[in-house]
Amino acid sequence: MVAFAGPDPIAVLIGAKRSSATLIHKIAVHPDHVRQGHGRHLLTSLSSKLAILGPPRIVVEVPEPLAPARALFAASGFAEEARLIDYVLNLAEIEAPPTAGLVIPITIDDLAANGLLEGTHAQVCWSRSIETLIARKDHIAGVAVASDERIEAYLLYEKCESAADVLSLRSHVEDGGARLKQLLVSLRSQDVTNLRFPKVHPGEMSKELAEALGFRSVAAHFLYAARARSN
Repeated sequence: MVAFAGPDPIAVLIGAKRSSATLIHKIAVHPDHVRQGHGRHLLTSLSSKLAILGPPRIVVEVPEPLAPARALFAASGFAEEARLIDYVLNLAEIEAPPTAGLVIPITIDDLAANGLLEGTHAQVCWSRSIETLIARKDHIAGVAVASDERIEAYLLYEKCESAADVLSLRSHVEDGGARLKQLLVSLRSQDVTNLRFPKVHPGEMSKELAEALGFRSVAAHFLYAARARSN
């Protein structure tokens, strides 16, 4: 969506739409036109359209330092739902845990075939949702801890040279994180030294578990949400 003053574009809203929600990816106003209500007008217009076309849920993930953007969404009827944490991990700093099972390669299709993909945490950021994982499956690698009966834990990641982004990290057993740590350590054999686990919802992984695995927080985003309504 674009707002104009005469022939000149002065504000823009960029979003992405799924059946479950619409994400506001970016909203910006030209510096000469700030504090004139243009940003709020774009949000109101979007809400009116989605009240008719759906979906009714609208979300945005705002970096913590952007206080003016947070104030805009709060004033526009958005409620803060969660604080999403960016974690990093230096794999050289963590000790290998006792082996809890066999580590095997795994793919998105393997998880789907075993009925595990739909069980992925619903409370994840937009860029690591099930829809994103499926759309990017050809670029995603994975490892899992497997027993004779089932997949007990898995890690999906995207590698870039010696670093990697964690896309999903989940255990199906209560073991204090031992299997998850085993999976993290296994990436050393792929020459991965640094991991980034972005925008982690507290419902996806608690701060206590993340720290127990060796992650440390470096940044945060605030998740805001609203229901579309006619104006």
